[in-house]
Amino acid sequence: MPSNEQTELRLARQLGELLTAGHWVCAVAESCTGGRLAAAITDIAGSSEWFDRGFITYSNQSKMDMLGVRQENLTANGAVSEEVVYAMAEGALSASTADLTVAISGIAGPGGGSIEKPVGLVWLAWAGRQFKTEVQFYHFKGDRLTIRSQAVCVALDGLCRLGARLE
Repeated sequence: MPSNEQTELRLARQLGELLTAGHWVCAVAESCTGGRLAAAITDIAGSSEWFDRGFITYSNQSKMDMLGVRQENLTANGAVSEEVVYAMAEGALSASTADLTVAISGIAGPGGGSIEKPVGLVWLAWAGRQFKTEVQFYHFKGDRLTIRSQAVCVALDGLCRLGARLE
């Protein structure tokens, strides 16, 4: 069974091939993964042809400043929520030249979880100029590193799936 690192690399390569073939570009907005997704993408030689930028928006203030997430949204729903990750993905699309974006917000642990939002809860959203924004939550198991890596793999897999739909 391949490691998450091998899976990240395979998915990042696949994404690069899809986006290069279609002359498309992606961007990412990350919170709990702290730049790991952008790092996985930029580990691929030539990614500057198909990767525009990464927004590392760990704090609520950075989500507002860089991605246009509204304070009211953060107050009402919390940073780890469907509404906020949706706004992050849409904000990344608006603030970049990308055709396709993904946003990640979650609780990687080991602390910070609650009954309503346990450690391992991660929300992801994929936005694109040619399709409706999709949002999904996951409850990953494992330690902080494992949770973050699983989130990166799911983000890349979703980008590949949607990248294959671009025309």
